[in-house]
Amino acid sequence: MQKRIYLCLAHMSGQEQKFIQEAFDTNWVVPLGPNVNGFEEDLKQFIGQKKEVVALSAGTAAIHLALIACGIGFGDEVICQSFTFCASANPVTYVGATPVFIDSEKDSWNMDPQLLEQAILDRKAKTGKYPKAIIPVYLYGMPGRINEIIAIAHKYNIPVIEDAAEGFGSRFDGQICGTFGEYGILSFNGNKMITTSGGGALICKDQESKNKIMWYATQAREAYPYYQHEAIGFNYRLSNICAGIGRGQMTIIDEHLAHHKHIAKMYEKAFADVPGITFHKNPSERYDSNFWLSTILLDENLRVHGEEEAYAQAIHSAVGGAAGVVHAGGNVHTDCEPNRNVEAMRIQLDKAGIESRPLWKPMHKQPVFKSAPAYINGVSEAIFHRGLCLPSGPMVTDEDISYIISTIKKNIIN
Repeated sequence: MQKRIYLCLAHMSGQEQKFIQEAFDTNWVVPLGPNVNGFEEDLKQFIGQKKEVVALSAGTAAIHLALIACGIGFGDEVICQSFTFCASANPVTYVGATPVFIDSEKDSWNMDPQLLEQAILDRKAKTGKYPKAIIPVYLYGMPGRINEIIAIAHKYNIPVIEDAAEGFGSRFDGQICGTFGEYGILSFNGNKMITTSGGGALICKDQESKNKIMWYATQAREAYPYYQHEAIGFNYRLSNICAGIGRGQMTIIDEHLAHHKHIAKMYEKAFADVPGITFHKNPSERYDSNFWLSTILLDENLRVHGEEEAYAQAIHSAVGGAAGVVHAGGNVHTDCEPNRNVEAMRIQLDKAGIESRPLWKPMHKQPVFKSAPAYINGVSEAIFHRGLCLPSGPMVTDEDISYIISTIKKNIIN
């Protein structure tokens, strides 16, 4: 049977079982306990800043709580990066606010600072008030121009919530991504740099902010000998069992980072002399991506075997279907989709037992956000049309990378 190479799967350190067993032995099978405390301390030490960390049930929960902590609610607007996964923007709607989408700049593929400031001024002119928060994203682990974004945010007194869900361990100017703003988001989903099977964390600026987030994350219970609630809270704390997995994962985070970067170098070198394929690399020495996923762009004129099969029939299972996504769209086309050669390459790789995926479809092109304000320069759509994510996880070997590269090359029509 042919081995299947997956995009990004978790790799266990061997230490996870120890922490999990300790949780069972001491009966800490609840959303608090020694593993939760230990995991938060491990994360705090890793980020290396005078920050605090709260372990939560998901990165999405972390964004939700950060928005609440910033006092954002009905009628407010929050600036979001358009080129991202929906979890960056969905929590804005949870609190009754409206996302305002900002397109990307071409070097990092992340939020364009120039468009950001234009949007801030335009929203003030149109609504009479400034947006209440800015959520930049580190797409596929690549740092953005966070120094410029922070400067603009300070200029207009708008808090920054960094979505570093894909950027755990990435750095800009030597500083860990997620530590520049008011809050930073981490994710430990099963496909991230480290995993707790499902989970996330919120980086907070100080102990007071951490206490506020923990209070909201534990149903906003007041300090009485009975259950007293004076605000709406949430059940968002990470379980002690999952935190045990995270503690084990933290023992090998440096190995994971090194492996992802090693894979990226292999791809970069292999495609450097392939006309029509561009590997997305660090734009300069200021950027230090974790290369959570390695990505390539295919020139629109590049010919690929099997283009006649691309979009030949509707797909009846969604990306991530194994994780419970079962709602089929049923249509062959949407109004914004990867080019035919990109889809053909994805199909050819799939036939060869290699999982690949298109890039995130920009949020301003998602039907669910069709009415949201958007400030667009065309960059994210152009990249989405041409881009493909390649296997990059810790379970992917050098031999796998060589096989992936050769499969891509042999499917190019010269």
